[in-house]
Amino acid sequence: MARSSSGFVAGLTAAALAAVGFLAYQASAGAPADLRSPTKPSSTVSPSAATAPAAPGSAGKPAPDALALPPRSGSGERVVYALADRRVWLVDEDEKVLRTFPVMPSAVSPTPGTYAVTSRTGKVRGSDGVQVEHVVRFAVVDGVTVGFSAAVDGSMSSPDPSRKTGGVRMARADGEALWTVATVNSTVVVVP
Repeated sequence: MARSSSGFVAGLTAAALAAVGFLAYQASAGAPADLRSPTKPSSTVSPSAATAPAAPGSAGKPAPDALALPPRSGSGERVVYALADRRVWLVDEDEKVLRTFPVMPSAVSPTPGTYAVTSRTGKVRGSDGVQVEHVVRFAVVDGVTVGFSAAVDGSMSSPDPSRKTGGVRMARADGEALWTVATVNSTVVVVP
């Protein structure tokens, strides 16, 4: 009987390992793009989907969620743009983050505050000469219009600081996602 019970235990162990491996595969396949591939520019995440590593000396306490919606960023359906984080969040009326993604800030940035989308353009040449799409304008700073856009060629290069341009650039897929929610008069909240 010892042989049959050890064979049974070995079979159970193999089945358990296979199940754990399968669940790990499913978890990695379902992980947000920002966690799977740091080169992929966008992700669709819930506010608690990813966490930053704990800071040294934090006594094992988890660090705040690196992709969480910033505090004091308004309420209701809105676009949140964090200047320091170079990141945008698309938020629905139930405070659910629909999508978050990195952006390349413009040479001219708006001051923190609440704005409304003033106009949109499907395709146009940007003030830097680059062909852009899904242009969503929401602020004017010293005569420079500031808005979100995606370069048709997919580029997200740093703006020339000597030129006063207002295009906040993002990946094309992120520009398309923003375009669907940021209609005229939609709220844009800019945080530091």
